[in-house]
Amino acid sequence: MYGFLDYRMPNNEVEEIDYVVDEIDVLDFVMDDVEGGGGGDHVEYDYDMVTDTSSAQARRGRDIQGIPWERLNITRESYRQTRLEQYRNYENIPLSGDAVDKKCKQKQKGGNYYEFFHNTRLVKPTILHFQLRNLVWATSKHDVYLMSNYSIMHWSSLSHTMTEILNFSGHVAPTEKHAGSLLEGFTHTQISTLAVKDDFIVAGGFQGELACKRLDKQGVSFCTRTTHDENAITNAVEIYDSLSGGKHFMASNNDGGVREYDMERFQLVNHFHFPWPVNHSSLSPDRKLITVVGDHLDGLIVDSSNGKTVASVEGHLDYSFASAWHPDGNLFATGNQDKTCRVWDLRNLSNPVSVLKGNMGAVRSLRFSSSGQFLVVAEPADFVHVYDGNLNYEKRQEIDFFGEISGVTLSPDDETLYIGVWDRTYASLLQYNKRHNYGYLDSFV
Repeated sequence: MYGFLDYRMPNNEVEEIDYVVDEIDVLDFVMDDVEGGGGGDHVEYDYDMVTDTSSAQARRGRDIQGIPWERLNITRESYRQTRLEQYRNYENIPLSGDAVDKKCKQKQKGGNYYEFFHNTRLVKPTILHFQLRNLVWATSKHDVYLMSNYSIMHWSSLSHTMTEILNFSGHVAPTEKHAGSLLEGFTHTQISTLAVKDDFIVAGGFQGELACKRLDKQGVSFCTRTTHDENAITNAVEIYDSLSGGKHFMASNNDGGVREYDMERFQLVNHFHFPWPVNHSSLSPDRKLITVVGDHLDGLIVDSSNGKTVASVEGHLDYSFASAWHPDGNLFATGNQDKTCRVWDLRNLSNPVSVLKGNMGAVRSLRFSSSGQFLVVAEPADFVHVYDGNLNYEKRQEIDFFGEISGVTLSPDDETLYIGVWDRTYASLLQYNKRHNYGYLDSFV
């Protein structure tokens, strides 16, 4: 993936990110000719006019993002078509997306598994690196953690309150002493990826930094720099329960490393090295295998005890940035810049179980539901797809909005789906709740 030296932010300001991907902010396009503006001059728009949207308002016809289409010179349908035509997918392998478009058809739409519940404008998700979109995590159906500029924020959908958990704009240093911890800490750390599970947070940085925090304790527990390699960006982090019962986490880096740490003593347990930048890795439910994807066309299945490759999967046409395991331990998915997610069966890796093609961009983030029924697939912008595994991924719900996606997350009970939207005007957190088809007799239970 693009390394730190290839992709440096001007003046180190998160707010000034210029994407390699050509993305058009919603208002940059649709507000140029607001009725009454005339002449194509840009019209000043009152940012405070954009408010939250509830499910009741959406049912009455309000746009879920609060975009005032009735006041604009373009309809939502026309802007959607323009966006589909003009959005340029970033590719490391030229024309990989075009090749997929010619070979693959999209799955049937019409699924209706999650329904819109609320759009929260108080929450302002941000993205640091255009290829890394795992910056939103739900620890319950009401508790969400996300990156907003230099801060890790907590959003409570119950109380509708935002709380800053950790701010990396200044100096961050550990309050506990552990072997290998960088006691002097970090300053002005640019967070590229995030993972939150139960009471633990791990944040990864552009210079290979890792910062670990317990949510039930004050301060930061552990800080380290995984490598001093110039191309050291932390691409992904996963927290999981180890077979011994404690918490571990795994970090994937641009230096080709996958590193496993225990979260009791914060010690490095394993360090596996690969010949290309590792963009994402994920551990199988039985903790025996790791999917490893990165700047290579093939994905690897690796023995978690020794790092040796036991199998590979072939078929993607570009580099992959996402992976996820089905809870049954047989299926796993990989997400690629060729605009596809491919679902694989460990028992027969010769061909994917299904190839799921997106609308306009790379698959940047993947989540299987805890039940295993659903697979959530996020593009870089505008679209999140929910596929029904019970129907062999042949049917999907398409969630359609405007803006870059900072992350997508399901609550552990699968009841709530959150989507972080980054846009200079319409940044927000979208909340969808799982639909339930209750029968007549359920009212008596």
